[in-house]
Amino acid sequence: MKKANGHEIIQLFEQFSPKGLAMEDDKIGLQIGRLNKKIDKVMIALDVLEEVIDEAIERNVQLIIAHHPPIFRPLKNVLTDTVQGRMIEKLLKHDIAVYAAHTNLDVAKGGVNDLLANALGLETPEVLVPTYETKLKKLVVFTPASHAEEIRKVLGDTGAGYIGNYSHCSFSGDGTGRFLPGENTNPHIGQQGRLETVDEVRIETIVPEHLLKRAVTAMVKAHPYEEVAYDIYPVENKGEVLGLGRIGKVKEMTLGEFAERVKEAFEVDKVRVVGDLSSRVKKVAVLGGDGNKYFMSAKFKGADVYITGDIYYHTAHDAMMQGLNMIDPGHNVEKIMKKGLTATLSKMCKESGYEVEIFPSDVNTDPFQYV
Repeated sequence: MKKANGHEIIQLFEQFSPKGLAMEDDKIGLQIGRLNKKIDKVMIALDVLEEVIDEAIERNVQLIIAHHPPIFRPLKNVLTDTVQGRMIEKLLKHDIAVYAAHTNLDVAKGGVNDLLANALGLETPEVLVPTYETKLKKLVVFTPASHAEEIRKVLGDTGAGYIGNYSHCSFSGDGTGRFLPGENTNPHIGQQGRLETVDEVRIETIVPEHLLKRAVTAMVKAHPYEEVAYDIYPVENKGEVLGLGRIGKVKEMTLGEFAERVKEAFEVDKVRVVGDLSSRVKKVAVLGGDGNKYFMSAKFKGADVYITGDIYYHTAHDAMMQGLNMIDPGHNVEKIMKKGLTATLSKMCKESGYEVEIFPSDVNTDPFQYV
């Protein structure tokens, strides 16, 4: 295991949640501090409030990865006798960096909306509001037959070769490789100055563009040759469609019964419900955060109920007129990302050999109380 710096941690994170998934003008990325330092502890937070910063200081954290950007509107100044200025001052004094992953983490496969859908037990969930289509590349590499199986596995393990619900997809063909090792070479097969022929295997596979660098790096590391021959081609195949929200089915029940499931799944005491509690629910749409403007997407896709936060009064009336039930468990249910992202990033760091502790913030940042 080795110590990782902030850039290495974020490079891993962005393989899971690329910046390119974010909605236009979203405020994401490094917002405060620096990444060119060793990272021993990373804290995952929903919001960056002063109590969260104090927690990070107490736990000797060097990097906070947050879902909600602490700087969302442009700052005209940083006055340290204001709450926001004092927060920034604390972070800088204690050399704590803050990186924000907002709508890119909502959209990402395994991100906020998938976590919400899984907690509700949605069957075969699909994207509710498509916003992004993954670009694909074709990666072709030539390797000795002795290493073909290892290369195929390495590529599949990095995320290459995914077609629908199938993983590690590739095609192989046998052929003959020829090369002449020159001076200052140390060939795995053959000798300097002698033309060599080798039984080789051509391996080709599909790679999502955002994983291409990772796949090539892993493939080169596993390859026995000093100089690896490989090609990258653009392809016209349609990639995976990603987006906001998820929609899927549940075992049929009443709206009232499903509201109880929502409370249990998201660990909340109360929810706001729009609709007849005795109506039947089978198809469910969910979108983390404020999803008011997407309620018609849920209706068009046949949802019996739409779950989102911060439902507006008039949006509720509009949904009622469309015959769409709604449940508002609050914006704070996105806190589900703290444990989910902790598990995902911890696994990625372990696989990369990084010695770093990653944990969720314990601070409750929900501003609302029910009395």
